[in-house]
Amino acid sequence: MENLIKKVAYLKGYAEGLDISPKSDEGKLITKLIDVLSEMADTIVELEDRVCDIEDIQDELDESLLAIADDLYGDEDINRYDDKDSYKDDFAEDYDDELDGGGDYFEIECPNCGEDVMIDFDMIDDDSEIICPNCHEEIELEFKIGSTEENQADDKKDDKKD
Repeated sequence: MENLIKKVAYLKGYAEGLDISPKSDEGKLITKLIDVLSEMADTIVELEDRVCDIEDIQDELDESLLAIADDLYGDEDINRYDDKDSYKDDFAEDYDDELDGGGDYFEIECPNCGEDVMIDFDMIDDDSEIICPNCHEEIELEFKIGSTEENQADDKKDDKKD
């Protein structure tokens, strides 16, 4: 930003070298514009210094926080999440199946109330009753084994019987 101050000083010297009368309207305008540019350049330099100071304080706070966390949890847990992406990857491994509905669950529509119900495969393996959490009625599951075409043909035969 020192370059900005040098440019404003150059413009001020250039304007003075043009022998513009400070009493003319144009002279007054140019003088005021250069004064405003000079104040803006000084303010920008001051703000840049303040930002640098804040960044230094933030770095010190970050180091202090890491030291405290290291004392509380040990070195391995803290270093494990130094990189934000490694935390995201670890989170995704642990919870992605639960968040996206994948994994050991599948969704069915309750035949009694029509609401969607998440079913865990372990519930089927245990031969326990599956109760709808919405209407509290038992849900009976029917599994058809075979190709999709055979299942569709069986469904059409069942529809004709009704």
